[in-house]
Amino acid sequence: MILSRRTLLVSGLLSGVAASAGLPRVAFAAAATPKRLVFIIQRGAADGLAIVPPIGDPALAAARGALADDDAPPAKLDAMFALHPAMTAAAALYAKRQAHFAQAVATGYRDRSHFDGQNMLEGGGARPYGRSDGWVGRLLTMLPQADRAAMAVATALPLAMRGPLPVGTYAPSRLPQADADLIARLSALYATDALLHPLWDSAVRTQELASDIGGNNGRNGADLGALAASLMTPADGARVMMLETGGWDTHSGQRGRLSAQLRGLDQLVGALHTGLGPAWADTLVIVATEFGRTVAMNGTGGTDHGTGSAAMIFGGRLADGGTVSADWPGLGSGALLDGRDLRPTRGLETVIGAAVAHHYALDPARVMATLYPDVAG
Repeated sequence: MILSRRTLLVSGLLSGVAASAGLPRVAFAAAATPKRLVFIIQRGAADGLAIVPPIGDPALAAARGALADDDAPPAKLDAMFALHPAMTAAAALYAKRQAHFAQAVATGYRDRSHFDGQNMLEGGGARPYGRSDGWVGRLLTMLPQADRAAMAVATALPLAMRGPLPVGTYAPSRLPQADADLIARLSALYATDALLHPLWDSAVRTQELASDIGGNNGRNGADLGALAASLMTPADGARVMMLETGGWDTHSGQRGRLSAQLRGLDQLVGALHTGLGPAWADTLVIVATEFGRTVAMNGTGGTDHGTGSAAMIFGGRLADGGTVSADWPGLGSGALLDGRDLRPTRGLETVIGAAVAHHYALDPARVMATLYPDVAG
């Protein structure tokens, strides 16, 4: 087949799109162990108080106002905490001891810049831009060589995955920078092209999955989870994966927007669980955000940048599945950080480090020293 310049240009845009579009499947060397790791980042600062509400805190209703009300009752996790009602798959995993929630956690970052906060979450440093590599990238150096097959479903390699070892990316390289009008015009242009239409359509779809996991009633999240599972299930597939999700910056209309986001995230995790099949037993999924949100609702029905939030851990062999861990600081006005934020009482780094050490049967002190060499404690 002779490729025209137009074909080559579009193929460049579509490098790395889903295998369902007919492109060759990504393959690595066969892994030595069945262990798999998925890191899902919630970009935008997810409201951990809404995700894992402290129903046992007597100050909850007064502190959160209308944000404390849900359209359906949350799923009770224990006497103190519940789970947002949109997260039905996560609740089912919790009942099977395959989910753990860590509340009132944060990195050492105490300001309110998304960019700086995400840099510390991904880099694992003691200050923003203190490291040029990431905690996942450093983790790869601790794994057997055959288990280092790593990939990010992202347009560029995220900081968390950077390090001395190679990591692949799987997404359109330029599509997210195109505006909606250009995408619509190109979609019309390629609509009748038998070769390019399926490639372009898949590229647009791949872009939608990560940028709007709550779209299509959560179906975008489910499709992203299914895509990730398809890249990890083969014997020569990826063993370490990072997924980026956006849309968590809920400054206005939070209740409806966050419900949609959590429905998408829940379906993402559910699709991973289903798609990985027996491999789920040896899979660890870590979900984390750069910081939390204010306790009180703002004037537009949303919340602003805060500090403490919640992290979510899923997997088939968790050390503490079916539990919520928290050194709960309380929501009374005197307990809040700066009079407005959930006060973090535990480092997010310790939550991630403990989960990783158990999953890979590694020495916890060595894991912390490798993943977070600049973080004390």
